[in-house]
Amino acid sequence: MAALRAAIGVRLALSILMHARRHRTPARADRRHAGLRLLGKWLTQRAFRLSLSAVLAVSIATSAARAVDPVASPAASAADPAATPAGDPANPAAAAVAEPQSYRMDNYRSPVPLTLHGARVLTADEAADIWNKSGAVFIDVYPQAPKPANLPAGTFWRDPVHRSIEGAQWLPDVGYGGLPAAVEAYFRSGLERLSKGKRDTPLVFFCLKDCWMSWNAAKRAVEAGYTNVMWFRDGTDGWQELGYPLEKVDKMH
Repeated sequence: MAALRAAIGVRLALSILMHARRHRTPARADRRHAGLRLLGKWLTQRAFRLSLSAVLAVSIATSAARAVDPVASPAASAADPAATPAGDPANPAAAAVAEPQSYRMDNYRSPVPLTLHGARVLTADEAADIWNKSGAVFIDVYPQAPKPANLPAGTFWRDPVHRSIEGAQWLPDVGYGGLPAAVEAYFRSGLERLSKGKRDTPLVFFCLKDCWMSWNAAKRAVEAGYTNVMWFRDGTDGWQELGYPLEKVDKMH
């Protein structure tokens, strides 16, 4: 830093000298010409030496800092998995959520596990490949919007339109952690009809991205004895990201 400050001082002196040269009068020029030439030559040489010293000092300091701090070294960051941010797609294990032993009971719109014991987890591309081959029954478990309790008397209520993957069966409200007996019966009878009583029928459960309801529903199907259960983890969000459209679907009765 001292060398750098000295270099700046010499640069400033040179600037003042050049200003004096540009604004000297003809009378003063004859008397000071020789002295200014010698002083200018000395200052120029001095500025060069100090500037070179400052550059070398900064270079040495920077190299030392990089040797101490691995964050400043791209090679060290690439070699150390801990240096990868938790949300980095290149390191999905760091952001993974542990698979619970039981059903998710709350906070259904939050990060989901990468696994589901007893079921196959599908990427969007894998789900699209199965869909294009008509290789499974796609089951949407997105919940149905409830009728508002505070509507004025006589107000006509129309259920919102639900859009899903073409050809999918919509079984709403079966992805909650705990199901009333009536909803549990609706879920089981729906699977029985869709599988035609065959427990090895391929079933793909989905909802939205980061939606525990599809995880719960797929787990519930596994525990009901179905042996070819698949969980489309990214659901309709991943479907649209592939460029596939959604279409209006009605609730399965």
